[in-house]
Amino acid sequence: MQVRYSLAIPALAALFGVPAVAAGLGASIEVPRLNASEYHRPYVAAWIERADNSVAATVAVWYDVRTRTNNPEGEGTKWLKDLRQWWRRTGRELQVPIDGVTSATKPAGTHAVSLPDAAAAKLAPGAYKFVVEAAREVGGREVVSVPFQWPPTKADQQRASGSTELGDIKLDLKP
Repeated sequence: MQVRYSLAIPALAALFGVPAVAAGLGASIEVPRLNASEYHRPYVAAWIERADNSVAATVAVWYDVRTRTNNPEGEGTKWLKDLRQWWRRTGRELQVPIDGVTSATKPAGTHAVSLPDAAAAKLAPGAYKFVVEAAREVGGREVVSVPFQWPPTKADQQRASGSTELGDIKLDLKP
């Protein structure tokens, strides 16, 4: 007897009240072009925060990943603590690099990030904030947050803007 799995999985998901396809969360983060005599790319952290300000998931961390002979972990990791809010809430507990989360600093422009499906599936229904923090050497520091409801009931786009170190932050939610 041949079993048709293509029908069995959605049927089981409906039976147990589990969605067959997880909701999605994607975002774009704009790093503005600054007119500064000594410009350094910003370190950036993006994460999902619960209503009680605890961290539900780290989405992205951009830092100087180059290694130095005197510091095998990379000199850039010691400056991650300049992302103060992220560092205090979860950064100091994490071991970087994190596959799929950490990467090199980004140039000016708009950059896409997304919450992996496995992490999205772990989010309980409720109110959250998508938070982005940027800190730049010989520059400033800025935090921007975008509130949202999870899981989304319909496709939605939320946005907020920074004023100095960050530009437009757009959050795309898909049911």
